[in-house]
Amino acid sequence: MSNRPLLSESSVHSNARATMATFHHDVVREVEVAIKQYPVVIVGMRQNPVVRKARKLLTDAGVAFHYLEYGSYLSAWKPRLAIKLWSGWPTFPQVFVRGTLVGGAADLQKLLASDELKKLL
Repeated sequence: MSNRPLLSESSVHSNARATMATFHHDVVREVEVAIKQYPVVIVGMRQNPVVRKARKLLTDAGVAFHYLEYGSYLSAWKPRLAIKLWSGWPTFPQVFVRGTLVGGAADLQKLLASDELKKLL
C-alpha cells in the first residue's frame, strides 16, 4: 500500500508553512493529548448520525471511550478542518485506538465484528 499523496514541503512557501503549522494548533494538540491519555478516543461533531453510531457501537460492546466534540454542521468547521488536515482522514468520526487512527464508524464496526478491536486493546 502506498502512502497518501501529500504536497512536498519544498513546494510550500515558508510563510504558508508557518500558517499551516499554527492552524488551530490548540485543537490538534487537544486531540493529540487525548489519544495519548485514553485507549479509545472518538473525535466527532454534534448532529452527525455516523458519530452517534460509532459511540453506540462502543457503548453496546462495553468499551470505554473518550469523546471529543467540535461543533456541528453549522459551527466550528475550521477546527474540524485542522483535525482532518492533521490526521488525513476526510470525515467524522475519527476513531483512535491506542493512538492509532482506525478510521470511522464503518471501520470500527468491522473491528468489532472481527474481534480485532479486543486484540488492539
